[in-house]
Amino acid sequence: MNNTVKSPKRHMGLARSRAISNTVIHIVLVIISIIWLIPFVFILLQSFRCESAYQVGYVVPQQWGFDNYVSLWNSNFPKWYLNTFIIALVNAVAQTVIVLCMSYALSRFRFKLRKALMRFMLVLGFFPGMLTMIILYRVLKDIGLTQAHAVPGLILVYIASSGMGYYVSKGFFDTLPKSLDEAARVDGATRFQILRKIILPLSKPIVIYTILTAFMAPWGDFVFARYISFENSAGMNVAVGMYNWLNLDQITTKYTMFCAGGVIVAVPVTILFLCLQKYYVEGVTGGAVKG
Repeated sequence: MNNTVKSPKRHMGLARSRAISNTVIHIVLVIISIIWLIPFVFILLQSFRCESAYQVGYVVPQQWGFDNYVSLWNSNFPKWYLNTFIIALVNAVAQTVIVLCMSYALSRFRFKLRKALMRFMLVLGFFPGMLTMIILYRVLKDIGLTQAHAVPGLILVYIASSGMGYYVSKGFFDTLPKSLDEAARVDGATRFQILRKIILPLSKPIVIYTILTAFMAPWGDFVFARYISFENSAGMNVAVGMYNWLNLDQITTKYTMFCAGGVIVAVPVTILFLCLQKYYVEGVTGGAVKG
């Protein structure tokens, strides 16, 4: 009798505590989201400010307009934007092909020193890329891929180590049964046909995840891009080019243009990520297995 009376009270207590914890979590997430969005809202509002082009002490513009966006496209910004898009697009295609092929090989093939190779690439990936910046610059400079010709140089560097990013994709391929490969092999299919016609159609989340990460990495790169494209506007990406507008001699006339450029750079990638967020999450969670 006592147990029967206590059981509903216990369930009500658990439900109440769960509701309170969920409410607190949602409130915290809302606060964090507001704090995270404040800088973006500020940049968006400043991009429409027309009364002055320098930094001011207020957020809401007194005069609204698209003057900054018009001035933006009359500057070097379109060239920088095109450079960034070419680098990101080529890197997304090439790196996706390399990563998926590497991941499939390590997931399905069993060969000598396979595990040693995987460990070597894993350990090598722990070293920060900045350690190689000096030697990479010297190599690119010797073959003429710096400054005005920095775009192909950046593409070459981004693609060079693509195979080392196999971890997530390989984990996803490990979840697919090998019996699919064996059945296709019995029917006379080659390894490439198995990958293209069987594995990849079943791996849509990880393919989109790989494309997104490969595209977004060079889209926002600044450190290495600035290192090899300095002092020449023709080879700069948007991050390096717009950074120069923050110099003391330019910020008084191009600060609002900088904000407008930030909006144009951020909006396409944000829309792309929001549209493909489902596959991105599925790719990450699906590849989080031990292989």
